[in-house]
Amino acid sequence: MKAQILKTLAALALITTSAAAQETPMENHTASYIAMPAAEGQTEAFAEFLAGAAPIVADTEPGTVLWFALQDDDTLAIFDIFVDEEARNAHFSGAVAAALNQNADALVAGGWDDGVVANINNSDVLSVREPVDLYSATTATYITLEAAPGKGPELAALLTAAGPIVGETEPGTLFWAALQIDETSFAIFDIFTNNAGREAHFAGQVAGLLNERAAELVAGGWDDGVVANVHNFDILAIK
Repeated sequence: MKAQILKTLAALALITTSAAAQETPMENHTASYIAMPAAEGQTEAFAEFLAGAAPIVADTEPGTVLWFALQDDDTLAIFDIFVDEEARNAHFSGAVAAALNQNADALVAGGWDDGVVANINNSDVLSVREPVDLYSATTATYITLEAAPGKGPELAALLTAAGPIVGETEPGTLFWAALQIDETSFAIFDIFTNNAGREAHFAGQVAGLLNERAAELVAGGWDDGVVANVHNFDILAIK
């Protein structure tokens, strides 16, 4: 395994910033992630609201390619991927967003403005492991990464190259996406069949590659820049 990691690292060292522009299965797609604290005593009601939203997204938002409702204790979250910026705008003016707006004062700590809008993180998709067996997924992970000074292009290149590796080596990772929020901020979203699939992912080649180069590429290195920013969720619903 170590030899394979080092071999792949050597290949990645040759990647330039143009790698981010290479075609991917979801080229030009955009994404959003919103983590929202439930209002006091409203965690169950908020979870039911989000779980019930999946069919509405499916029926009314053709440009929303993937949509996930997520929960970690009293934090609820939505992660979605869109065919383009226009589709993302349509989502935020759609039926589910309108219903959440109407119910935010009751369900979300901070209401619509401070509990929802303030927590929206939009990004562009760099690379994916194409989704398979989506509806067998039970868990998800969202990880934020801040590039070390001057290392944004190199971190983007590594993440862009990682999608095919996940697809080839991680059968328990049912979907994986590398995201770029801005010039220095990145994220990874992935879903798994179960906790065993997630554990296999974090012991896999891509995690090994990122661990090897985290001290160089990620502000805070592996422990403070990667591990500390891992957010695990249960999946409530999928479109």
